[in-house]
Amino acid sequence: MSALIPDLSTRKPASPSVAILAFAAAVALLYYGRIFCITMLISTIIAFLLDPLVSAFVRLRLPRPLSSLVVCVITLVMLYFIGLGAWTQVAGLVEDLPNYSDRINAIADAVATRMDQIETNTVRVIVPKRFREDQPPVPSSNTTPITNALRGRRHTPATVPSPAAIPEVRIHQDPKPLFSFLYSYVRSIYDFVLMASFVPFVVYFMLSWRDHLRRSFLYLFSGADRQMAHKTWESIAEATRAYVIGNFLLGLILAVASSAFFFAIRMPYWLLVGVLSGFLSLIPYVGLPLAILPAFAAGLTVYDSPPIYLLIAVVVTAVHLLAVNLLYPKVVGSRLHLNPLVVTVALMFWGTLWGAVGLVLAVPVVAAVKAACDHISGLEAYGKFLGD
Repeated sequence: MSALIPDLSTRKPASPSVAILAFAAAVALLYYGRIFCITMLISTIIAFLLDPLVSAFVRLRLPRPLSSLVVCVITLVMLYFIGLGAWTQVAGLVEDLPNYSDRINAIADAVATRMDQIETNTVRVIVPKRFREDQPPVPSSNTTPITNALRGRRHTPATVPSPAAIPEVRIHQDPKPLFSFLYSYVRSIYDFVLMASFVPFVVYFMLSWRDHLRRSFLYLFSGADRQMAHKTWESIAEATRAYVIGNFLLGLILAVASSAFFFAIRMPYWLLVGVLSGFLSLIPYVGLPLAILPAFAAGLTVYDSPPIYLLIAVVVTAVHLLAVNLLYPKVVGSRLHLNPLVVTVALMFWGTLWGAVGLVLAVPVVAAVKAACDHISGLEAYGKFLGD
């Protein structure tokens, strides 16, 4: 009977070609199924975040399905009021769009005039004066008077035939059919809205069926492996919560500091701009320019002098550097312990696959992988490689 069971210890490792093909297949699956993968990943992260609240209601003698429903409803109501407050600010911004348009046109005209002046001054400096003297105008008619200087008499105008006109050749590019453009645009929005509509339901079932899912997952292992799988599950959940909650608290601190500064300089829509600047500052590598951009855009209609824009850039940069170098290691980095090189490569990889969403989800994915490697026997070396 034992002869029928293969000995796993004598199994040969997979060849490099098989590993490369498996990696290529996984990348293709992540790319072409990115909407589904992103939806499931976001739902899982939200479920990890809300699970402690559900457990708190369960300790109050509420059934887990009812506790999950209460937590999901509370979360949706909070998101609704946050969205309502943001919409109030955005609605006022939409009413001021004509003013912003006029201001942008005025700035563009001023820049164009300044560039013309710079070009004229450059020509005066570089080109000698004798080459810049005004030349006599060229007659525009096809008939020119011919003078005979030798005979000293004037002849009647002679007709000089103009050269044959060369027909103009234009290459017309067939425009993309309007129906095809609208179909692709509507389809992308429909796919996004469809997947987003599944998130609340997926989160609810993940929370209400958590015990069943965990028990079924642990039944896949036996003995010491089951304990290892349980620790891996808890470590992934803890790393995910640490990253998201830490970033949220850090973004909230940056938003409050930025909003206070924008309010002090009487910037319009200071609350909306402060929140955007604070949370955009958390995006790795591109957070600083993204944090400055909303402040510059909001100040177009009220600020004319360049020093105020320089002050905005200096303050936002100082707040960003303070958060990245002082607060982030204490609030978030102390729990993740990720290698900066690995984080950079992960941002490049997931950003290439999933775009802007990949930049946001890259770090929690790497943190979850590291948490799993730290508790799986045989993969500890990979966990140390991913860590700091």
